[in-house]
Amino acid sequence: MSGHSKWSSIKHKKGAKDAKRGKLFTKLARAITVAARDGGGDPDANPALGLAVQKARDASMPKDNIQRAIDRGTGEGDDAAAIEAVTYEGYGPGGAAILVETLTDNRNRTGSEVRHAFEKHGGSLGEPNSVAWQFEKRGVILVDGERYGEDDLMAAIDAGAEDVATDGDVLKVMTAATDLAAVRAAIESSGVEIESAELSMEPSSTVEVGEGDAGALLRLMDTLEEHDDVDSVHANFDVPESVLERVVG
Repeated sequence: MSGHSKWSSIKHKKGAKDAKRGKLFTKLARAITVAARDGGGDPDANPALGLAVQKARDASMPKDNIQRAIDRGTGEGDDAAAIEAVTYEGYGPGGAAILVETLTDNRNRTGSEVRHAFEKHGGSLGEPNSVAWQFEKRGVILVDGERYGEDDLMAAIDAGAEDVATDGDVLKVMTAATDLAAVRAAIESSGVEIESAELSMEPSSTVEVGEGDAGALLRLMDTLEEHDDVDSVHANFDVPESVLERVVG
C-alpha cells in the first residue's frame, strides 16, 4: 500500500459511513445541488452529478431527496447560488498533510471553524497549495476483503484499474479519475458488491504516524468530517496496524 493513504479504510473500520445519517444526507444533497447547478441536471451528461448521485444511492438516500437536490441546483433558488466550493490545506499531528474540501455559503465562518479544528487538535492550517501538490485525484473503490479476494477483482483490472491491493479487511481498487465509473460497473457486473466508490485526492507518498500522534490526528479527522460544511477530507498518513488497533479499539 506504499503511496496510498489508509484514511478511507480507517473510516471503514470505524464504521463512520453509517454514523449520523441525517447529517450525511444533508452533505450529499448539497454536493448534488452544486453539481447540478454547475453542469446541468442530467447525471448521464454531467459526470460530476452522476458521481454525486451514485454516492447518495450508495448511502441509501431516498430517490425523492436526490431529485429535490437536483431540482434545487437547476432552479432559481438563492440557496444553490450561494454555495461555493472552498478547499483548505494544513498539517496535522505527526506531519500529516490534510486537504479539506468544503461546500459553504459562508467561507469566513467555515474557514474560521476549520482553522479552530486544526489548532485544537495539534495541527495548523496552511496557505493555498501548501500541501495540494502532494495529492492527485483518483478513483477509489473499497470492497469487503473478508468476502472477496484479489482474484475476484480481475474484472477491475480488465476495465482499466491501476491497482488492487489488500489493506487489512478491505480491498482497495485504484483507478484514474476518468475510469472510476467504468471500473465500478465492471466490478458490479462480475457479481462483486462494493462498499464505496468515490473520487479521492490520493497522496503520492505517505508519512507514518506513531502512537503519540495517532490519537490526536484521528480526532482531528473526525472533527473535520463531522463539520456540516465539509464535503470530504483527504490525508497522507499511515498508521501501523498495531497502533491503529490500540487507538481505534
